[in-house]
Order: sequence, then C-alpha cells, then structure tokens
Amino acid sequence: PVNVVESGGGLVQTGGSLRLSCTVSGLYLYDHAVAWFRQVDGQEREVVSCLSDRGGRLPYYADSVKGRATISKDNAQGTLTLQMNSLQPEDTAMYYCAVDPGYNLGNCPARPVMSDFAYWGQGTQVTVSS
Repeated sequence: PVNVVESGGGLVQTGGSLRLSCTVSGLYLYDHAVAWFRQVDGQEREVVSCLSDRGGRLPYYADSVKGRATISKDNAQGTLTLQMNSLQPEDTAMYYCAVDPGYNLGNCPARPVMSDFAYWGQGTQVTVSS
C-alpha cells in the first residue's frame, strides 16, 4: 500500500517560516505529480502548490502563496517539501500532501483540484498567530 505522511507543521508567529515535509512509501515518485493542499474547517480543500515530474515545467502556486512558497521533491528519497515564508494568519490551515495516480505523465493540471490526486496524507496543522 501507498503511505503518505506529512510533518513539519506547528505554531509560528506572523512573518515566520515553516518547512513542511512529506514522505511517500509504497510508490516511486517518478512520473507522478505531487502537490500540497490546505483546508480550514468548514471550507473546501484548496491547492497550495503542484510540482510536475517533467523537467522544465514551472511549479504551480496559488495566488495566495506566490512569492512566499517553494515546492520541491526528491524522487530518489520519496520526499517532497513545502517551504513557506512570510506566513500570515490566513495561512492557518491543515496542510495535506498529495500524489497523483500517474495517468498524466507526471504533469500538474493547469488548475489542480482534489480529484486529480489519488494518494493523501493525514495532514499537518499550521497555525500562524497574529
């Protein structure tokens, strides 16, 4: 079975930084797009960033995090990360790591949504205090 585990969340002050990590086992990340989503209670889960496996494709970032977030992955290690800087209270959410099923040659969709991804972690909470 595929197992996805996030870590790195926590409480941080406004303006601070966090580095979220995700470890994927049971599946090689080659030819799989990966993404980070976030969800606030009572709201829909929204994409934060998506990274295609194909070289040369720029990562997708939601407008709300552009310039503050950096996504990366290590296929050999089976890990992906999300570096978040200049955190704001509105970044407070549960953050989820996601892996696509590999049907799209490792490419992120133009506007990634939950249904594009097959494997999910349990989430890691990020809380930004004002």
